[in-house]
Order: sequence, then C-alpha cells, then structure tokens
Amino acid sequence: MPYLTQLTIFLASFLIVALASQRIGQFFARVHLPLISGFLFAGILAGPYVLGLISTELTENLRFVDEISLAVIAFAAGSELYLKELRSRMKSIAWVTIGNILVIPAVTVVAMLLLAETIPFMRDLPRGATLGVALVTGSILVARSPSSAIAIVNELRASGPFTKTVLGVTMLTDVAVIVLFAISSSVADALFTHLALSIDFIALLLLEFGLEVGIGYVLGLLLADVLGHHLPRGIKIAAVLLVGYAVFMLAALVRDMSMRFLPAEIFLEPLLICMIASFWVTNYTDVRTEFLKLLHDIGPTVYIAFFTLTGASLALDVLARTWPIALALFGVRIVGIFAGSFLGGTVAGEPRRHNLLSWMAYITQAGVGLGLAKEVAVEFPEWGSAFATIVISAIVLSQLAGPPLFKWVINAVGEARTRAVTPPDDAVQRALIFGLEAQSIALARLLQAQGWQVQIASRHAGELEDLDAVNIPIRPIPDLTPATLRDLDAAQADAIITLLANDESYQVCELAYEQFGTETLVARLTEWEDPARFHALGVTVVEPSTAMAHLLDHFVRSPSAASLLLGLDESQSVVDVQLRNPDLAGLALRELRLPLDILILSVRRRDSLLLCHGYTRLEPGDWISVVGSPASVQKVVNRFGGS
Repeated sequence: MPYLTQLTIFLASFLIVALASQRIGQFFARVHLPLISGFLFAGILAGPYVLGLISTELTENLRFVDEISLAVIAFAAGSELYLKELRSRMKSIAWVTIGNILVIPAVTVVAMLLLAETIPFMRDLPRGATLGVALVTGSILVARSPSSAIAIVNELRASGPFTKTVLGVTMLTDVAVIVLFAISSSVADALFTHLALSIDFIALLLLEFGLEVGIGYVLGLLLADVLGHHLPRGIKIAAVLLVGYAVFMLAALVRDMSMRFLPAEIFLEPLLICMIASFWVTNYTDVRTEFLKLLHDIGPTVYIAFFTLTGASLALDVLARTWPIALALFGVRIVGIFAGSFLGGTVAGEPRRHNLLSWMAYITQAGVGLGLAKEVAVEFPEWGSAFATIVISAIVLSQLAGPPLFKWVINAVGEARTRAVTPPDDAVQRALIFGLEAQSIALARLLQAQGWQVQIASRHAGELEDLDAVNIPIRPIPDLTPATLRDLDAAQADAIITLLANDESYQVCELAYEQFGTETLVARLTEWEDPARFHALGVTVVEPSTAMAHLLDHFVRSPSAASLLLGLDESQSVVDVQLRNPDLAGLALRELRLPLDILILSVRRRDSLLLCHGYTRLEPGDWISVVGSPASVQKVVNRFGGS
C-alpha cells in the first residue's frame, strides 16, 4: 500500500478516536475531573492494550502529530512568562522557583538511584546511564500546570499576595523546566554515548545552548513577521504549526549530521527553541495579543490529539509491573515541592504559614510535563517508552490530587472571593436599592405593589427634603463598606439593585456577592462599558440606551409577551420564585398541584437554565419562573416559599 494512502487511513482512524476522546473529556469535566485525564483515558481505552482501535504501528506513524503538539505546548509555556505581570512579586517568585528547581531534582535523583533495581528497564543499564535517567526524571517532575492553576484562580476569584506568588512561580517554573530538561537530556545523552564529563563536554553544552537561543530568537522574529501581516487566520495557524514542526525536523537533522561528520553529537532541544521564540514574541513584539489568540484557538484541538495519542502509547504491561514506582515518584515529588517551596519562601521572607501551606498549590502537573515525558520516548527509544509510562502515571496522579489541594489552600489563606452562602430566609421578599432618584422611587413602588419590602440607601438622603412624603424607607449611609451593608441588613435582601456610577455599582455588587451571596443583583450602567466584570459576579446589567432599543424591538416583534413581562396586562403576572418548601423537593412538575391558570416558563438551577417538561424534578433552591393571574401567582409564591 502506498505510504500516502496508508497515512490517510491512519489519520482518518485517529480522527474518529479523537472525536470520541473529546466527548469523554467533556464527561470527565462535568464530574469535576481534569479534562486532560479524560483524553488520556480515551487514548488508553482505544490503545493496543484494551480495544485495539489504535495500534502500535499507528502511534509510530503519527509521530509528527506528537511533534507539532509539543511545539504548541512549548509556545504556550513561553507565552505564560510575561515579565510585566511578574515584577511586583519577583523576589518571592524567583526564590521559590529556585528552591523548587534545586530541591525537586535532587530528591528525585536520589530516589531514582535507590529504586533503580526495582525498575525493570533500569536494572541492566550502566551506572552512568542510570544517573542520566534519574536526571531526566528529576527535571520533568519540576513541571507545573499553569492552565489548571489559572482555571482554579478564576473559579475562586482569588486575589492577593499568595495567589500572585503561586501564579508567578507556576509560570516561571514551567519555563525553567524546559531549560532544565534541555540540560539534563544533553547530560543523559552524553552518559549514554559514554562521552566524558570534561571541559570539552561543558563547551559542547554551551554551544548547544547558544545555538538554541540563536535559533529561538530567529524563530521569534519569523513568527512576529508572519503574525504582523494581514493574512487569513487559517494561514497564520498553519504557519505557527509548520514552524513548530520545522524546529523538530531541524533538531533531528543537526543531530544526524553531527553524528556523521563531527566528533561529538550536537543535541538541540526543540521545546527550548520554541519556548524562547514564544518568550520573545510575548515580551518584545506588538503581536502578543494575536499570538495568544492563535494559541488559544488551536490549543483545544492540539491537546485532544496529543493526549489521546499519549494515552494510546502508554505501555500498560509495564505499568502493571511498576505502578508502585509511579506512586513512589508522586510521593517523592510532593516531598521535594514542600522542601523547595518552604526553603524558597523562607529566604524570600514570606509568612511562615504561607511557606508551610504553599506546597499544595504546586502539585498540579499536566501539559509540559506530559510533553517532556513523551519527548523522552522519542529521543531515547530504547528505554523511553517504559520511562514515559511510569512518569505519565505519576503526572496523572498529580493532576488528580492537585486541583482539590489548590482550592483548599487558597481558601485556607483567605484569598478566595467566591459567592457567600445565602442564609435561609422566610417567605418575605426584600429588596435593597442603592441610589435615590426618580427611577429608584418608581421601582420601589412597583415592588411594594407586588408585596416586597423595599428600602432605598443613599449617601445624599440627608441633603434632600420632603422624603417622608415618599412613603418608602430611605436610609442615609456614609459609605459603601461591608459594615454599612450589614447595617442595612443586606444579608436578608433577596435582591440588591444599584443605580450608582459604574465603579460604585460594581463595588456594591462585589460586596454583596462575597459577603452575603445575594442571589439577585441588578446594576444600571450610567455610561457604557464592557459588562464582563459584572457578569462574572452574576449581575444582571441594564444599559439604558440599549435596553430601550431592545424593549421597542420586543414590542414590535412580540407585543403580547412584552406587555406581559412589563406588567401592562393587569390580568397576568410573571414572577421568579425560589423553592424553599422542603415538601416540594423531588417532585416532578407534572406532580405539582397548581392553580389551573398557572404556567411554568423555566427553572433555573444554580447557573443553568433548564428546558422544562413534565418530568423535570425540583430541587431546593431552584428558581421557577411562573405566569398567571396575580391571585394565582401569589398562591404559588406562598406555597413554594413554604408559608
């Protein structure tokens, strides 16, 4: 069979498996497991040791997929080291990073040498080669997972010196590990080829490093030039992938040519070259944003392909014999992280409590570590496959244990800014409005007409006259602080509405989110801005000019629905009511005994809007949108509220 035809068949087969891998990864994410673990599991399932959908021959023929993916992973690692964002905590970041890259390899090398006789592929290796394997292992276990760390920080809305240091160390370490791996793999290559550790060897290492820096710089200039032109996005993506693959081809060519024509082998590390190029583009060109967008766009596809293929390449027969070794490496890595982080933090003058707990934030390990393990399998085929199986198993353990520990330590140091837990409340609905003006008074009266208890808070209430005639509780406040909101009984408010300036409105919403966990937050913007920061808090944003345009649009296209929602039809009312009655929890909608004119429009559960049908079962805390006559709606409100 012609090679091109065979390659097409291999690619088509792998594409089908990769599509299935994507779905399995999404399932893992839904049950709060790492997405990457899902891809690895799919690869293992489809691999030669389970279902046999991906054969050993296929993984060997798709080596170029590995190399392209590794280049993208290295580009992503380099792009994370943005110097301007690290300057404020550079002292602590530098010392903790130094502590980790010194202690973790040292502890790992000692452990690997002690365990060498129990690891099948290391038993018959010469002493020097055993040291080389230990050095490579130590360098890989330094790696982190910036993507996991950033995802957790965003989820917890974490902010503070501890969080900044952790993110900085995670990103800097992921760059440093590639440099460390390049050095250790060169030393390992020298030990395997019996090259003496002499002045000549050191000169060779310096030559290799100089070539890597030079090629990386030229590559960065090339990428910046390509990204700076107005080219179709597809062409730019293809160029980035092609450049990354070309680096691997160049490294292989230099290695082969040096072995043939030079007295010593020149071993260039493609990942380091790609990382240097990415670092240059990120920090010293004006195409950083475009580069990051491209990496963001191609990342998911690359990760699916790479980690699925990695899972299929795992030697499960080796893992069955060496899983205690993988578990031991996982434990050794934790010991090294604790010692290195504590030592670095102490030298940097960080609080002792932070130094004792910070190791939990550095356990996560994924993309770069897996990439380096796979790189070893490529560069050292004699023992690399068995080596990669053990190391990848240890990395998977780290990725499973790391995120929960990271979340715990962020909460323990008090830098998580998640939504507070809303306390149980009675059936009375309360609203707190910030800002005293005609619209706030009109809104208060409308809510009062629907049975709400409303109060208006304003810093200018004391300056106005005739407020008693308004017949609405108006509370003067000195400022917008947690103490002031507590004095207003904001914790008891079912809804907080703010009609202040944008920054003040955000301040109120953020305090309500973090201190009281208020379910309903509404902010009216006084001037247009991107509402993303409000949306991150779950705030409903009203921008007057666009709101009016949308309102008129609805009156044109759906006048009946618009009239209903605005309350213009006095015979019908629409409300959202929260299920607080424990007797109704677990019932399906079709099992509810409701007034005949009541229609349930939707059910909102946490952050998801459910498509309702008769078999939708209610859970405590659900928000149910109902429409019906005012009298019937009030009956539903009373029943769902438990009164």
